Amino acid sequence: MVAVKSGKLSASLEDYLEAIFNLAGESNVAHSKDIAELLDVSRSSVTGALRILKKKGLANYRPYDSVTLTGAGRAAAAEVVQKHNILKSFLVNILGVDVDIAQRAACKAEHTLGPEVIARLLCFIEFVTRSSKNGYDLADEFKQFCKNKLQDNRV
Repeated sequence: MVAVKSGKLSASLEDYLEAIFNLAGESNVAHSKDIAELLDVSRSSVTGALRILKKKGLANYRPYDSVTLTGAGRAAAAEVVQKHNILKSFLVNILGVDVDIAQRAACKAEHTLGPEVIARLLCFIEFVTRSSKNGYDLADEFKQFCKNKLQDNRV
Protein backbone atom coordinates (compact mmCIF):
# COMPACT_ATOMS: atom_id res chain seq x y z
CA MET A 1 0.00 0.00 0.00
CA VAL A 2 1.12 3.53 -0.75
CA ALA A 3 1.63 5.84 2.22
CA VAL A 4 -0.48 8.96 1.86
CA LYS A 5 -0.15 12.20 3.81
CA SER A 6 -3.03 12.58 6.28
CA GLY A 7 -4.23 8.98 6.18
CA LYS A 8 -6.43 6.85 3.97
CA LEU A 9 -8.17 8.24 0.90
CA SER A 10 -11.94 8.39 0.61
CA ALA A 11 -13.67 6.48 -2.18
CA SER A 12 -14.34 9.80 -3.88
CA LEU A 13 -10.68 10.82 -3.86
CA GLU A 14 -9.70 7.39 -5.16
CA ASP A 15 -12.16 7.96 -8.02
CA TYR A 16 -10.47 11.27 -8.82
CA LEU A 17 -7.02 9.65 -8.79
CA GLU A 18 -8.26 6.87 -11.06
CA ALA A 19 -9.85 9.39 -13.44
CA ILE A 20 -6.69 11.48 -13.65
CA PHE A 21 -4.59 8.34 -14.17
CA ASN A 22 -6.86 7.07 -16.96
CA LEU A 23 -7.22 10.46 -18.66
CA ALA A 24 -3.54 11.32 -18.45
CA GLY A 25 -2.33 8.22 -20.27
CA GLU A 26 1.09 8.67 -21.81
CA SER A 27 0.97 12.46 -21.67
CA ASN A 28 0.73 12.33 -17.85
CA VAL A 29 -1.56 15.39 -18.01
CA ALA A 30 -5.29 15.68 -17.33
CA HIS A 31 -7.67 18.64 -17.42
CA SER A 32 -10.34 19.43 -14.84
CA LYS A 33 -13.02 19.73 -17.54
CA ASP A 34 -12.34 16.16 -18.68
CA ILE A 35 -12.28 14.87 -15.09
CA ALA A 36 -15.66 16.52 -14.45
CA GLU A 37 -17.13 14.93 -17.58
CA LEU A 38 -15.73 11.48 -16.83
CA LEU A 39 -16.96 11.45 -13.24
CA ASP A 40 -20.17 13.35 -14.02
CA VAL A 41 -19.49 15.98 -11.36
CA SER A 42 -19.27 19.77 -11.37
CA ARG A 43 -16.02 21.53 -12.12
CA SER A 44 -16.11 23.08 -8.66
CA SER A 45 -16.18 19.56 -7.16
CA VAL A 46 -13.14 18.70 -9.25
CA THR A 47 -11.36 21.83 -8.03
CA GLY A 48 -12.05 20.91 -4.41
CA ALA A 49 -10.80 17.37 -4.90
CA LEU A 50 -7.68 18.53 -6.73
CA ARG A 51 -6.84 20.88 -3.87
CA ILE A 52 -7.10 18.00 -1.40
CA LEU A 53 -5.01 15.71 -3.62
CA LYS A 54 -2.38 18.44 -3.90
CA LYS A 55 -2.38 18.91 -0.10
CA LYS A 56 -1.89 15.14 0.33
CA GLY A 57 1.07 15.23 -2.05
CA LEU A 58 -0.66 13.16 -4.73
CA ALA A 59 -1.25 15.74 -7.48
CA ASN A 60 0.39 18.77 -8.96
CA TYR A 61 -2.34 21.32 -9.46
CA ARG A 62 -2.70 25.04 -10.07
CA PRO A 63 -6.06 26.67 -10.84
CA TYR A 64 -6.80 26.95 -14.58
CA ASP A 65 -3.90 24.66 -15.41
CA SER A 66 -3.56 20.99 -16.21
CA VAL A 67 -3.17 18.32 -13.52
CA THR A 68 -0.43 15.74 -13.13
CA LEU A 69 0.03 13.06 -10.52
CA THR A 70 3.08 12.98 -8.32
CA GLY A 71 5.01 9.73 -8.00
CA ALA A 72 2.98 8.84 -4.91
CA GLY A 73 -0.20 9.84 -6.74
CA ARG A 74 0.61 7.60 -9.71
CA ALA A 75 1.36 4.71 -7.37
CA ALA A 76 -1.89 5.18 -5.44
CA ALA A 77 -3.88 5.54 -8.67
CA ALA A 78 -2.22 2.45 -10.14
CA GLU A 79 -3.34 0.46 -7.06
CA VAL A 80 -6.93 1.61 -7.51
CA VAL A 81 -6.85 0.81 -11.23
CA GLN A 82 -5.35 -2.62 -10.55
CA LYS A 83 -8.07 -3.44 -8.00
CA HIS A 84 -10.71 -2.24 -10.44
CA ASN A 85 -9.31 -4.40 -13.25
CA ILE A 86 -9.08 -7.50 -11.04
CA LEU A 87 -12.66 -7.07 -9.86
CA LYS A 88 -13.98 -6.41 -13.35
CA SER A 89 -12.09 -9.42 -14.71
CA PHE A 90 -13.51 -11.64 -11.98
CA LEU A 91 -17.05 -10.42 -12.55
CA VAL A 92 -16.91 -10.70 -16.35
CA ASN A 93 -14.61 -13.65 -17.00
CA ILE A 94 -15.40 -15.87 -14.03
CA LEU A 95 -18.95 -15.00 -13.02
CA GLY A 96 -20.17 -14.06 -16.51
CA VAL A 97 -21.61 -10.69 -15.46
CA ASP A 98 -22.42 -8.21 -18.24
CA VAL A 99 -19.52 -5.81 -18.87
CA ASP A 100 -21.48 -2.64 -18.04
CA ILE A 101 -22.82 -4.09 -14.80
CA ALA A 102 -19.36 -5.39 -13.91
CA GLN A 103 -17.84 -1.95 -14.59
CA ARG A 104 -20.24 -0.24 -12.17
CA ALA A 105 -19.88 -2.95 -9.52
CA ALA A 106 -16.07 -2.86 -9.75
CA CYS A 107 -16.16 0.93 -9.26
CA LYS A 108 -18.04 0.48 -6.01
CA ALA A 109 -16.23 -2.59 -4.69
CA GLU A 110 -12.68 -1.37 -5.42
CA HIS A 111 -12.96 1.05 -2.49
CA THR A 112 -14.20 -1.40 0.10
CA LEU A 113 -12.43 -4.70 -0.51
CA GLY A 114 -9.11 -4.95 1.27
CA PRO A 115 -5.87 -6.22 -0.18
CA GLU A 116 -6.42 -9.74 1.21
CA VAL A 117 -9.72 -10.14 -0.67
CA ILE A 118 -8.28 -8.69 -3.87
CA ALA A 119 -5.27 -11.02 -3.64
CA ARG A 120 -7.58 -14.03 -3.21
CA LEU A 121 -9.70 -12.96 -6.20
CA LEU A 122 -6.58 -12.65 -8.30
CA CYS A 123 -5.44 -16.12 -7.19
CA PHE A 124 -8.85 -17.54 -8.03
CA ILE A 125 -8.78 -15.94 -11.49
CA GLU A 126 -5.35 -17.47 -12.09
CA PHE A 127 -6.54 -20.87 -10.79
CA VAL A 128 -9.55 -20.88 -13.10
CA THR A 129 -7.42 -19.73 -16.03
CA ARG A 130 -4.92 -22.56 -15.43
CA SER A 131 -7.75 -25.11 -15.13
CA SER A 132 -9.05 -23.91 -18.48
CA LYS A 133 -5.63 -24.36 -20.07
CA ASN A 134 -5.56 -27.92 -18.72
CA GLY A 135 -8.81 -28.76 -20.53
CA TYR A 136 -11.27 -28.12 -17.70
CA ASP A 137 -13.06 -24.80 -18.16
CA LEU A 138 -14.33 -24.12 -14.67
CA ALA A 139 -15.51 -20.60 -15.52
CA ASP A 140 -17.51 -21.81 -18.50
CA GLU A 141 -19.11 -24.58 -16.45
CA PHE A 142 -20.04 -22.07 -13.76
CA LYS A 143 -21.56 -19.69 -16.30
CA GLN A 144 -23.61 -22.55 -17.75
CA PHE A 145 -24.70 -23.61 -14.26
CA CYS A 146 -25.86 -20.03 -13.51
CA LYS A 147 -27.69 -19.78 -16.82
CA ASN A 148 -29.56 -23.04 -16.13
CA LYS A 149 -30.26 -22.07 -12.52
CA LEU A 150 -31.60 -18.67 -13.50
CA GLN A 151 -33.79 -20.19 -16.22
CA ASP A 152 -35.16 -22.77 -13.74
CA ASN A 153 -36.07 -19.99 -11.31
CA ARG A 154 -37.98 -18.04 -13.98
CA VAL A 155 -40.26 -20.92 -14.95
